[in-house]
Amino acid sequence: MAVVTEQHPARVRAHAKDSVRKQLRGSSLLLLGRFISRGINFISQLLIVRTLTTGEYGSFAYGLAVVAFWEGLSSLGLHKAITRFLPIYHERGEHARVRGAILLVLGAIAITSLIAIGTVFLAPGLIGRLVSEKGPLDLLMILIFLVPVEALDELLVGLFACFARPRAIFFRKHVLAPLLKLAVVVLLVFLHADAHFLAQGYLAASILGVSIYSVIFWRLFRREGLFDSGNTGGIDIPARAMFVFTLPLLTSNLVPVVIHSSATMILGYFHPTTEVAKYRAVLPAAHLNNIVLASFGTLFTPLAARLFARGDRAGIRTLYWRSAAWMAVLSFPVFALTFSLARSLTVTLYGARYADAWPILQLVAGAYYFSAALGNNGLTLKVMGRLRYVVVINLMAMLANILITFALVPHFGALGTGIATASALVLHNILKQWGLRSAGVGIIDRRTLPVYAAIVIGAVGLFVLQLLVNHFFVLLPAAALVSFLVLAYTKHALHVEETFPELLKLPVLGALLRAKTPDPFAWRSR
Repeated sequence: MAVVTEQHPARVRAHAKDSVRKQLRGSSLLLLGRFISRGINFISQLLIVRTLTTGEYGSFAYGLAVVAFWEGLSSLGLHKAITRFLPIYHERGEHARVRGAILLVLGAIAITSLIAIGTVFLAPGLIGRLVSEKGPLDLLMILIFLVPVEALDELLVGLFACFARPRAIFFRKHVLAPLLKLAVVVLLVFLHADAHFLAQGYLAASILGVSIYSVIFWRLFRREGLFDSGNTGGIDIPARAMFVFTLPLLTSNLVPVVIHSSATMILGYFHPTTEVAKYRAVLPAAHLNNIVLASFGTLFTPLAARLFARGDRAGIRTLYWRSAAWMAVLSFPVFALTFSLARSLTVTLYGARYADAWPILQLVAGAYYFSAALGNNGLTLKVMGRLRYVVVINLMAMLANILITFALVPHFGALGTGIATASALVLHNILKQWGLRSAGVGIIDRRTLPVYAAIVIGAVGLFVLQLLVNHFFVLLPAAALVSFLVLAYTKHALHVEETFPELLKLPVLGALLRAKTPDPFAWRSR
């Protein structure tokens, strides 16, 4: 049993306050890098949707969904376990285990990739309607080779992380990979090519990126002395240790894969590719609601773990709800566009061909924002050791998604898929939030209620305005104004002056944040 050293309460509160501030500032720096890659990828996807026909894009999106499904299984989650075990083995000088761990992941990738490729080539009947259309099936037979390539890419990212090469990770994931795919898309537009050219280009770009970084890592591998004389012999595969660590949490990785990829595959089985196109076209815009949550999670976990090790439940509660408030407010501009202004945004971005897809965007965007506004509930449960509960609710969410999808998709097509996706996401987050009630964090913190109230009022107001105006470039300034007002109203809860004093120096925003307004919040330690 761990012994917690007692400290002066004022010192504990000061340390927790400083930890929250560092987490928020550091996460915001990571958020910038994620915005770069998401922005480039979003531009690429937008150009693809506008260039290809609806049927071609539906076929291409279906193929990517199949690839994403198999990617979730490709390494059996071992690419995450390797970031924990490899540094330990390397630090101890256990080079045989370092090589064995890498070999184990490569073996898992090889086996699952062969199964994926074999399924597409040997059992095309599982693909449903695409079998009757030779073009889409040929497209999938190209894209399926992305499974081993993308899995190797994830492995390389983990390996660079093990040997502390953050610049390599940043450049590979946030710059090189999206720029290579953007180059393929630009060629698609200028050459007036088809989806087959796009599929081949995506595959070539992925292979090029992985090849470059494989050479760089091989040199790093040798520089670390793993092939020095006396270290070249023997391979010790730590299969049991890595699988015991990985398999219980593999369900967490499968939840988004099942919710989106399996839903797309079921949709493609019952309906033509034009329905797949409507569903998949709006997903990237809906995903943008998740970008702040994903960025904040990087530094949230280690800080929450340190507070948990000290037995500081009050610190965890403050960290959790302060972070949730920031995520809710920072994500609001995207939420306002993708939810409140979904109808205008869909037509503006994707054209009249996808005009009837706006309810899908609104449903899925709302579900993603619901997840972001509630904070890092899943990570908190894992930090606090509620692994069995996490596994159970993950399985429940996946089962619910599959059942709802099969119930709705045959009759309602893409809209039914959107309803099933949103329902599963909301259910999953409600279950995670329920698990926090016994963890000292609570289902909701009354001090955040004014934050959420301001957000609801702003979102509803913009939606009503859209019904009256329905012109995106007129509504866009209104969305920006409401976002600023939400930030100004919630500034006391966010502690802007402590967390980001630089914002106070900006001409317009600084004046708005410095303006004296009543403090409806009470961020005091309980």
